Amino acid sequence: MLRQPSITVRTAAFVGVACLTLLAIDAWNSWQARTEQVEQMSVAASNLARAMAQHGDDTIKKADLSLVGIVERVEQDGTGPAAVARLRKVLAARVVELPELDGLHIYDKNGNWVANSRPTPPENLNNADREYFVFHRAHEDRGPHIGTPVKSRTTGRLLIPVSRRIDHADGSFAGVVLATINVDFFVKFYDSLDIGRDGAVGLVLDTGTMMTRRPYSPETVGKNVTTADFFRTYVAEGPVGTAYIKSAQDGVTRLNSFRRLEHFPLFVTAALSKDEILAAWWREALWHTAGILLLTSIVGFVGWRLIGQIELRTRSESDLRQARDALETLNKTLETLAMEDGLTGLANRRQFDVTLDSEFGRAVREASTLALIMIDVDCFKQYNDIYGHAAGDECLQSIGRTVARLTSRRAGDLAARYGGEELAVLLPHTGVEGALILAEQIRNAVRDLKIAHAGAAGGFVTLSAGVEALSPVPGRGLPKELIQAADKALYAAKTAGRNRVCSAGQPAPA
Repeated sequence: MLRQPSITVRTAAFVGVACLTLLAIDAWNSWQARTEQVEQMSVAASNLARAMAQHGDDTIKKADLSLVGIVERVEQDGTGPAAVARLRKVLAARVVELPELDGLHIYDKNGNWVANSRPTPPENLNNADREYFVFHRAHEDRGPHIGTPVKSRTTGRLLIPVSRRIDHADGSFAGVVLATINVDFFVKFYDSLDIGRDGAVGLVLDTGTMMTRRPYSPETVGKNVTTADFFRTYVAEGPVGTAYIKSAQDGVTRLNSFRRLEHFPLFVTAALSKDEILAAWWREALWHTAGILLLTSIVGFVGWRLIGQIELRTRSESDLRQARDALETLNKTLETLAMEDGLTGLANRRQFDVTLDSEFGRAVREASTLALIMIDVDCFKQYNDIYGHAAGDECLQSIGRTVARLTSRRAGDLAARYGGEELAVLLPHTGVEGALILAEQIRNAVRDLKIAHAGAAGGFVTLSAGVEALSPVPGRGLPKELIQAADKALYAAKTAGRNRVCSAGQPAPA
């Protein structure tokens, strides 16, 4: 059976559990608040990326729609003086209508300038070396092409080129129509976004060329970012996704949400600083934690004082219990002394008489057998005369230990000093045969002690024993009859020459 913990331990456990529960609840609430904050900012970053993608898609689509009309005019009307004059007016009007456009330009198949939207046309301008011109000359695709950012040779501005191919009637390459979008147009829009102090946004070609970003730097425009973690994540996860990425440039960990433009080979990335996302949560969590720690400290202090009072009371009760236990132990010692033979350590005559009455009554109730062995040390008076009473006491002690060892195998058996050198062994639930066997074991064990006895026939101390067993019947027989029968058998053993065991019916062989 498990021992129940003390009230001090239980109180300490309760206080500990209460404090830990408060801390656990606060920690769980804080973690839930953190999770919700991160989820909200993830949605915010995704919405921001969606808005940027829509803005970029709309901006480039407007420029491309202008190109579609211009390509049709050039392919239908040609580039004669009259047609070019009309084209200049159309180009200038389109640029006025679309503030995102820096300019509209037309180049012939050799890259020479044909017409543009500027009031003053450039002289001897040739853009055959530009990436977009090389692309259209090598590809028959009639769709729009988003080129790498370029620096204008006339104004020095950083521009994003959007171009389409012009064909002759036979399908051969006839030139390029170009719309340029000022990078500053995107920079101003990105500057209007609330992305925090350490946030970052960007517009990137699918090939890994940075078109523009915030924080803005002219050196980042046109930079190859294929080795950057955010680009690798975009390539791995697809057109839409969100991931935590640590910037290689400034070491800031950001929540990056990226999205591909619907109609063009570009994607946007909106990155919010993780530290800024969690800043408000940290402040609230610290205040909550400080309050919970204060409350926990109060509960712990009160619990500690309560435990102190309980321990004081427990010590007082323990002292009282110790005094009571000492008294009980003393009483048990006195009782033991009263029921134990002081010389041999066996039960004394008083305990034997009490146990005999008890076991006799039990044998009657249970209809069982009760056996008794009466033992007497042979020629013990002569032993005392020869070796003295001190040696006689030691002899009885040795015999008592031997008898106690052999009769301790069953809990109900009782070995007692009946008087002087006479011993008795009471054996519940045992017949004559079992008692004879045990008596022989005792006799042989004492003989094997080889306690010298010059007055004995064999030269050593021996025993004689008488055995009897009864099956008491209710209303008939008394305990003393068992003693008388066993004593009679003992007398028979003595008369037959000692050092032997006899039963009340027939003596056993020596």
